[in-house]
Amino acid sequence: MSGRLNGKVAVVTGAGSGMGAAMVEAFCAEGAEVIAADISGKQNALAERIGSACYPVQVDVSDGASIQAMLAAAIKRFGRLDILCNNAGIQGAYGKTADYDLAEFDRVWATNGRGVFMGMKYAIPLMLESGGGSIINTSSMAALVAFPAMPAYAASKAAVSMLTKLTAAEYAAANIRVNAILPGAIDTGMTQAMPSADLAAAVKATPIGRIGRPSEIANLAVFFASDESSFVTGTLVPVDGGYTLL
Repeated sequence: MSGRLNGKVAVVTGAGSGMGAAMVEAFCAEGAEVIAADISGKQNALAERIGSACYPVQVDVSDGASIQAMLAAAIKRFGRLDILCNNAGIQGAYGKTADYDLAEFDRVWATNGRGVFMGMKYAIPLMLESGGGSIINTSSMAALVAFPAMPAYAASKAAVSMLTKLTAAEYAAANIRVNAILPGAIDTGMTQAMPSADLAAAVKATPIGRIGRPSEIANLAVFFASDESSFVTGTLVPVDGGYTLL
């Protein structure tokens, strides 16, 4: 690798598997020091495999105190914060809007929507101390097109997209860039848990004709995290094999 992130410190949530784990691996390969944060405990094995550039932290992104402790760990361990990937997310149950359980809606929102908001709220002051930074939010193609029976997930991801644009506008002059990745069907545990007929339909509706790889999300995250994207903020980039084109 070329050391595109040399000297930078990153925090990645949802780092135990899938896209988050791929981001951690890619960031470390490019020279960053990374806090790998997850609720599952799977981040521990990832950090052990990568070595001293990766430090595991347990986090519940629906809890503000837990997020603050995660960010404090980055400062204590590595001395600064340059990059935050708000990647943790859950799909939630399926159900039409009128039938959707309120407690389930709140559970999904607490992780996917409020969690991203709190991540930015608590990370931005630390980035200001370091002279700026890059925030990368994981939204979804479900923020662009309707997926019936997923009101909580779709609404939370649409909120992430708008929070991305709003926060980018607020902090651009302070050298904090905020961008979002909108994955399509990616080969992760969430996609693997989909009913096979739904996954087959998603692949059929994808012009490229396959599901994506976590590394393809991580590649874009590296670009957003690096100085190569220094004039890019407030963007919402679908990585969906063309699904939302049609």
